[in-house]
Amino acid sequence: MAAVSLEAGSPAPDFSLPDKDGKAHSLSDYRGQKVIVYFYPAASTPGCTTQACDFRDNMASLQGAGYVVLGVSKDKLPALHKFAENENLGFPLLSDEDLSVHHAYGAFGEKSMYGKTVMGVIRSTFVVDENGVLEHALYNVKATGHVEMLRKRLEL
Repeated sequence: MAAVSLEAGSPAPDFSLPDKDGKAHSLSDYRGQKVIVYFYPAASTPGCTTQACDFRDNMASLQGAGYVVLGVSKDKLPALHKFAENENLGFPLLSDEDLSVHHAYGAFGEKSMYGKTVMGVIRSTFVVDENGVLEHALYNVKATGHVEMLRKRLEL
């Protein structure tokens, strides 16, 4: 099965996922706001911690420009809770255990890891405008320096 590949200008697939405390967050709840949805492989791993802390450390400027940040992984709620507490992450981390939202966004599929092709989470970031339309669809992003690259693209 070929992975979906979303592009700027497409409607962002809506979803409803629980956060670390079990509270549901739907993309449609954020209509009227700009949303950054990022998919990461696993809570509390080195690269994902670097990326999450990078979002945390840039949250004031992102929020100041009107952006909400939502992190999505396949982790269970207790792992997300621990990750958020340990790293003082003040933005929602959402659990997509069945990978349905990952698949809808093309954030799960074949990727190269240590020279081998494997199936897994593709580190991806999507910027959704106030009307639910994708402004940016970025696949295979790097954990380190990602937020800086994103800020440049968003002209922040």
